Amino acid sequence: MPPDLRLERALRLRGCLTVAGVDEAGRGAWAGPVVAAVVVLPDLPGLPYVDSKMVSAVRRERLAEHVRATATAWAVAEATVAEVDEMGPLRATHVAVHRAIAVLGVAPDAYVTDYLRLRFATLPQPEIMAPARAEGLSLSVAAASLLAKTHRDARMRAAAVDWPTYGFERHMGYGVPAHRAALRHTGPCPWHRRSVRPVAEIAAASCLPRPDAKEGTA
Repeated sequence: MPPDLRLERALRLRGCLTVAGVDEAGRGAWAGPVVAAVVVLPDLPGLPYVDSKMVSAVRRERLAEHVRATATAWAVAEATVAEVDEMGPLRATHVAVHRAIAVLGVAPDAYVTDYLRLRFATLPQPEIMAPARAEGLSLSVAAASLLAKTHRDARMRAAAVDWPTYGFERHMGYGVPAHRAALRHTGPCPWHRRSVRPVAEIAAASCLPRPDAKEGTA
C-alpha cells in the first residue's frame, strides 16, 4: 500500500487540528550534516506515491518542489557535523527537528515520525505517532523525507566542489567502499564526522596533515 493520510486523519479525529510529518536524512552518514524536515499537508495534497530512497534524483527534486508548492507549512533545518560529533547522531537529529519546528510558522498539536520519539519542553505534549518505516505509511512523512533528502543532497554536492577527492556528489557522505578508499588515501576533511568509528580509525592511522578547514559544518 502506498503512503496516505490515514494516520493524520486518525489524529485529527482525536482532536488534533494540525498534524505534521517529520523525517530526517543523513543520520547514518560518515560526513555532512543531519537534516530534518517537517511538513503539514492539506487534506487533499495531490502528491503521488513517493519513496525518496527509491526514485531518481531528478524525480525527487520534482516531487520536493511539489511539496514546497502545495504544503500548508514546511521547514528544513540542520544539525552540524560538529554537533553530531559532540552529541551523537540521534540527539543531533532531535536538535535538527526542533529547529525546523521552530521556524515552521504553525504549531502542530500532533506529529507522525519515522520511529523518532520526540520530546517537548512545553505542556501539554503534542500527540506523537512513531511507527517504523513511517515514510511508507504516512504521506506527510514521505513528503518530509523528500525535503530532507533533497536539501542534504544539495549540501553534499556543494561540499564536493571544495572537496572533490571524496565523491560526496555520488554517495552523499555515506560509507560506501569508494568513500572509504578516498579517506584512506587523503584522510578526512572538515565535513567528516570524527565520531564515526571508520573515520576516526582512518584519521588516527593516517600520517597526512588535516586539510585546511573550509566551513562545511553549518
